Amino acid sequence: MRLRNKPWAKPLIAANPELIVTDPLPLKGKWQSRFSQSAPLYLEIGMGKGNFIIEQARNHPENNYLGMEVQTTVAAIVLKKLLVQPLPNLQLIVADGRLLTEFFTENEVTGIYLNFSDPWPKKKQAKRRLTYHTFLAQYRQVLVENGQIEFKTDNQGLFEFSLKSMNNFGMHFAGVWLDLHHSEENEHNVLTEYEAKFSQKGQPIYKVTANF
Repeated sequence: MRLRNKPWAKPLIAANPELIVTDPLPLKGKWQSRFSQSAPLYLEIGMGKGNFIIEQARNHPENNYLGMEVQTTVAAIVLKKLLVQPLPNLQLIVADGRLLTEFFTENEVTGIYLNFSDPWPKKKQAKRRLTYHTFLAQYRQVLVENGQIEFKTDNQGLFEFSLKSMNNFGMHFAGVWLDLHHSEENEHNVLTEYEAKFSQKGQPIYKVTANF
């Protein structure tokens, strides 16, 4: 998701430091201090307009959640939603997911969500895909033992690439769905904005859950 910068976005973020982090470096190893309780910590990298991570936090008050987004305007859109209905177990981060090991210590994150990431379809762009082996190495470092990655996409090429990348990295597949919305797993599925749009068009949604 790419949006034009909005002049109101940065001032809104600056005015609400209790809900959104713009400098995650000092919080490495200290993320639980941002929440009212210590709990398993789940991270979504590329949260879009926040429907998924907000719903997860609302449905699971026993966990803590972080929504990470590199685009300031997109993060500010999610912040607006939290200002209307704050959730004590959800914090937002404006940061680049490529720097994950600079923001989190080993074994600090319980699970990672990758929802409808940019497919970077050209072969020379493969290193930018969030399931490329260099990203998987970062996830393994920050995740707890047996911590899980949950990946969803509408892009068949990216899905096939991701399965191969995870397999070559030695990951263990807990579940693979080639048509998520026509499976029993869909009963527990939380929709993202993209997912709702693509599903309405009849596009199959692919999902994999895997751990190291």
